[in-house]
Amino acid sequence: MNKAVMPSTDNLKKADTLADRVTHILLAEIRENKFPAHSRLPSEAVMAKRFGVSRTVIREAVSRLKAEGLVDTRQGSGTSVLEPNTATPFRLDTHTQDSLKAVLRVIELRRGVEAEMAALAAERRSAAQFVRIKKALNAIQKAERAGRDGVDEDLAFHTEISRACGNPLYTSLLSYLSLYLHTAIVVTRANEAQREDFSRQVHEEHTAIMDAIFHQDPEAARAAALRHMEGAASRLKVIDTDSWTAPMDEAAQRLNGMRE
Repeated sequence: MNKAVMPSTDNLKKADTLADRVTHILLAEIRENKFPAHSRLPSEAVMAKRFGVSRTVIREAVSRLKAEGLVDTRQGSGTSVLEPNTATPFRLDTHTQDSLKAVLRVIELRRGVEAEMAALAAERRSAAQFVRIKKALNAIQKAERAGRDGVDEDLAFHTEISRACGNPLYTSLLSYLSLYLHTAIVVTRANEAQREDFSRQVHEEHTAIMDAIFHQDPEAARAAALRHMEGAASRLKVIDTDSWTAPMDEAAQRLNGMRE
């Protein structure tokens, strides 16, 4: 296929991220049978070149198609198109003219989920599950010391908490939300990395959640998780507003650079 011309925001109802635009094109091509059932999508590298975006954007777009039951990914086999599904999947509409508002909406959505998840984990976690939570927190610090953004490690920390809460639906929900959270967390962590006091605050907030889970104190865990979400929102509000004139993924690239 020739290099795609990214559609205008008029055609995309003001889609606000590169991942939105790539998803829109691939979705249309699957529906138009340009990629029929059982065929394979091109590799990440090929699609990144075609659309003129990073592989990170391609991975997010493919993850969204997978969440909608349109494709399946297997290690070593690539991404294959599934048989059409007549069901209409649930979607989160994060389109907005203001990318700061988009990230803040995602954080607001997380508040209730993260708070109850942490409280349940404090009530129900096993010793082995707590060890995994602690290892996940240590992995964030290790990633930061190595100069990485720690986004995947941050998501893994919250995922381990979801697994400890005793309700697998929380893990499923967090996995679904991660399709939308990834870019938001790239932005928030890139912002936090700009200031040492921000990074310290994030570590203290994560540690407070972990400590409450260790002491099996649900109320403290709930409060710590809420403080973490409120802290993330407040830190974003003091960022240079010029960084928010672009879509979320472009703002993330400006702040910290996308890593392949």
